[in-house]
Amino acid sequence: MKWVTMWGNAQSKVMPQPAKYAKDLTLRYPIFVPFDGNKIRITLDNYCVDEDIKIDLVSVGIGSSLSDEIKSDISYLTFSGKKEVTIKAHEYIISDELNINLKSDEYLIVSIYIKDFVNLTGGVDIIGPLSKGYFAYGNQINYKKLDINTSKSTSWVYLFSNVDIYTDDINRAIICYGDSITSQDWPDYMLLDLRERNIKNISVIRKAVSGTRILRQYECITYQSYGLKGENRFMHEISSVSGADTVIVQHGINDIIHPVGEEVNIFRPMSDLPTSSELIDGINYYKKLADKLKLKFIVGTLLPIYNWRTYASFREELKNDFNNLLRSNYDFIDFEKEVGQLDNNIWKFKENCDSGDHLHPSKYAYKLMGEAASKKIKG
Repeated sequence: MKWVTMWGNAQSKVMPQPAKYAKDLTLRYPIFVPFDGNKIRITLDNYCVDEDIKIDLVSVGIGSSLSDEIKSDISYLTFSGKKEVTIKAHEYIISDELNINLKSDEYLIVSIYIKDFVNLTGGVDIIGPLSKGYFAYGNQINYKKLDINTSKSTSWVYLFSNVDIYTDDINRAIICYGDSITSQDWPDYMLLDLRERNIKNISVIRKAVSGTRILRQYECITYQSYGLKGENRFMHEISSVSGADTVIVQHGINDIIHPVGEEVNIFRPMSDLPTSSELIDGINYYKKLADKLKLKFIVGTLLPIYNWRTYASFREELKNDFNNLLRSNYDFIDFEKEVGQLDNNIWKFKENCDSGDHLHPSKYAYKLMGEAASKKIKG
């Protein structure tokens, strides 16, 4: 038996709002259980917040879907023996172990209650067929179902990064690291396809933040949700995953499409535009850290950007050069080829693969990406 992370997310800051503090709030997250186990522990993460955070109660129960409904008894988690916990700024904390029998295909329902005002700016936005969250006003942590009049679904995950399960030695985790492409559907579709192929000893752990770049980060609140650069986030995110043996990196498109010149956007100077060799240096940095953690390192090619709002021929050339270097030097998944096609040396989305913004894939294309990633993995 060993600890394996069965669910996970990265940490960043949320979209800026005039109100950044919250109180008397219940957060609830249904988490798909990929394999059996008899104990859990969770990680609360304050990595991107500049203030201490006090969490008053954390509870868990068992459900059968992505709904907020708990169908079992409710148990409370503790931290060094106490139900309440304070997480220091830029730090994280792991709960005490809780004995709970979980079965594959169930849902662990995690609820978090915050009584007094806290800086609720630490979180990430995620979507996919296995991803959903809820918030409710008041202390509803022991409610079997949240009050419909005072609760609402959300795609934001706040201050909550990992769930580990104590499980059979055969089980393992694969990390998917990246930006908005990865914070959306394909990691969920990857897990679903693995299970369709009867590979049920793998969890897929998403560590992705929309807008992030390999080489740069924003220091303004306008783009605070775009998170940290690779040097400041990669090790924090991948080293927290228990029982992992592989990391898939699909990252770098924002380094290419963001810089537009200060005359257009003061926060996006053209001096931020990297060369393909500088991007590869960033990938090599990732690989060095992955090697240190004894993780198999796989890269995913970048997707088409034709007709994206900052599209230009020099960006196309840079992306193509970078992708060709990935194909030539690393174990790779050719996501670009999966959802795109080459037309006069310009990569364009295949029919039905463009979400409409000419950058993010459609649901259909995300499914193709998930299946391509799944087929790269052996059980």
